[in-house]
Amino acid sequence: MLDDVSKAIIEQLQEDGRRAYATIGKAVGLSEAAVRQRVQRLVESGVVQIVAVTDPLQVGFPRQAMIGVRSDGDTEELAAALAAIPEVDYVVVTAGGFDVLAEVVCEDDDHLLEVLNRKIRPLPGVRSTETFVYLKLHKQLYNWGTR
Repeated sequence: MLDDVSKAIIEQLQEDGRRAYATIGKAVGLSEAAVRQRVQRLVESGVVQIVAVTDPLQVGFPRQAMIGVRSDGDTEELAAALAAIPEVDYVVVTAGGFDVLAEVVCEDDDHLLEVLNRKIRPLPGVRSTETFVYLKLHKQLYNWGTR
């Protein structure tokens, strides 16, 4: 479980992942060195990742979609196989109408069709798929998890 100081550090990094440790330290009441150590522990333990988040539209991938997959087999194995596909950026095993959801980021509709027909549908255990093409993204945040 995270203590309040670690949560405050995470919130600082969620606002600006490049924020200086000294600045974070002032905000949370720790020295720069103590913040550096805490951030290192958070990264090493897998609690946080510090990455550059891109806008797919601006880097040449305007076609995004969520693929709902119904499975006849082991959903964990299917999820792992989906996660290995380069165009897939998010995979979750679900309960309900689909067994697995996978988000894909593609260059265009032809690329999406290729991913569906040549990479996703042939996977062992895939019974059927349903594609939800994103027309416009209204909200995507990365600041959850500390409140």
